[in-house]
Amino acid sequence: MLALNNVEVVYDGVILVLKGVSIGVKGGAITTLLGANGAGKSTTLKAISGVLRAERGQVTKGSIEFDGKRIDGMAAFNVVGEGISQVFEGRRVFEHLTCEENLIAGAHRQGEAKAMRESMDLVYTYFPRLRERRTQQAGYLSGGEQQMLAIGRAMMSRPKMMLLDEPSLGLAPKLVEEIFGNVVKLVKQEGLTVLLVEQNATLALEIAQHGYVMENGRIVLEGSADALRNNSDIKEFYLGLNEVGGRKSYRDVKHYKRRKRWLN
Repeated sequence: MLALNNVEVVYDGVILVLKGVSIGVKGGAITTLLGANGAGKSTTLKAISGVLRAERGQVTKGSIEFDGKRIDGMAAFNVVGEGISQVFEGRRVFEHLTCEENLIAGAHRQGEAKAMRESMDLVYTYFPRLRERRTQQAGYLSGGEQQMLAIGRAMMSRPKMMLLDEPSLGLAPKLVEEIFGNVVKLVKQEGLTVLLVEQNATLALEIAQHGYVMENGRIVLEGSADALRNNSDIKEFYLGLNEVGGRKSYRDVKHYKRRKRWLN
């Protein structure tokens, strides 16, 4: 459904952030993009959704295709029209609007009130807590409820594909489990396609079918979720396990760097 082909992204005309990134996302499935802070994961999502311009960034090389149509360089509003919605890191709800007003804001592409209401009912089906909080200001919601609202707002445009950026950030494990469970249901029951950026590699590889590992603006490893889970380097550097299943100490930095065989 989505293909990035040798994509380079430059900020302020001089800072090269993505260095020839190529990934493919299969429709009706969850694909995860793993990596440390600063690896370029969020920039990859922004390149897809068209919001780079707001941060003085641009795709300078390569192409991004969605359903066979090039979308690189397309305005963010039109990318949403093509069927892609992004849930940003940190939730970014409109704090002074009510829960329901936030959802309405996500339906700006809906042409009729009936379609908007159907989308809202769908959101409330997956996140019934939002119905209970619909008249409450979003700024007073808990972190987990705000994350539900951010995902619900992205659902309001009835996207074919959702870009999820660090949805577990700052949330209690029980809430993370609930939110990720609903994401899986959306994929299975609504046919949604998801590209998930997540530092919690264990959780991401539990729900994804395919994954990519990014470091320093490049894709350094890819494979099925099962293959990545069983990869010794992934176990050590992203799951925190050594070869015998014990926890790894990162005090030996030289050993850490030497073991990154995929960079050789």
